[in-house]
Amino acid sequence: MPKFSSLSKDTNNMPVIKYPRVRDPLFYEWDRKAQKCGLRHTVYAVNGDQYTGEWLDNLKHGKGTQIWKSTGAIYSGGWKFGKRDGYGSYSILDPVTKEYKRVYTGWWENDQRCGRGLFFYPNGEHYEGEWSNGLRSGWGKMHYKDGSVYEGQWLTDQPNGMGVLRLPNGNRYEGGWKDGKKHGPGKFFYPDKGQLLEGMWVADIPKCGVLVDFGRNNAPAPTESPLPEIKLHDPAGVLAEARARFDDSHN
Repeated sequence: MPKFSSLSKDTNNMPVIKYPRVRDPLFYEWDRKAQKCGLRHTVYAVNGDQYTGEWLDNLKHGKGTQIWKSTGAIYSGGWKFGKRDGYGSYSILDPVTKEYKRVYTGWWENDQRCGRGLFFYPNGEHYEGEWSNGLRSGWGKMHYKDGSVYEGQWLTDQPNGMGVLRLPNGNRYEGGWKDGKKHGPGKFFYPDKGQLLEGMWVADIPKCGVLVDFGRNNAPAPTESPLPEIKLHDPAGVLAEARARFDDSHN
C-alpha cells in the first residue's frame, strides 16, 4: 500500500501575511482638526477680520466678538449660524479720536436690526424703539437734530400710523401719519399762541379744520385778539362730513 507523509507539522511556523492598515489621507485629519466647534481663541480670516467666541459646525454661533479690519468696526453679542442674532452692540472707530462710538445696541435677527434697539446717527440724532429687517418699524421715539421729537408708530423707516410730533418751541401735532408726513385726522396745538387746529391733513398740508382759542390766557405770545366765534350751526358735523369724504377718496 502507498505510504502518505504525516501532515502533523507545527502550524505555528507557517508564514503570516500582514496587510498594511488602510489610512485616511492626511488632509482628512487636517480638516478634522480645523473644524471649529465650541469656544475658541481668536480666529483670523484671510482679509484680516478677527473673531473670538463660540462656534458650531464651523460657523459663529453663540456669544462672540467680531472686529472688521477694513473699518475697525466691532460687534459683540449673539450669533446664529454665522450671522448676528440675539442681543448685541455694534460700534465704529472714530478716525480722529481713535475711540469707539456706539452705533446700535439692541436685538438682531438674521444679521439685521430686529426687535427693540437704540440707534445713534452720525448727525447726532438717535432713535429708540422697534425694528424690523433693519428698518424702524413698530413703536419708537426719534430725537431729531433740531430738537424735535416724534413718538409713535413707524413703518419701513418712516412715521406711519398714529404719532405725536413735539417741536422745540413747544407746539405739537397729534394725529395720523403716512410715509413720514402728517396725514389723516389730527390736532395741532399752538401753546405759544394759545390756539388749536383740529382737522384733516393730506401729505403734511391741512385741508380742512377748525381753529379755536386754546389756553390763550396763559400763552406767552397770544394773538392780538381772540378768534371770532364760529357761526356754523353744526361745525362738528361739517368737520365729520369732510373726514368722511376724505376717507372715501382714500379707500
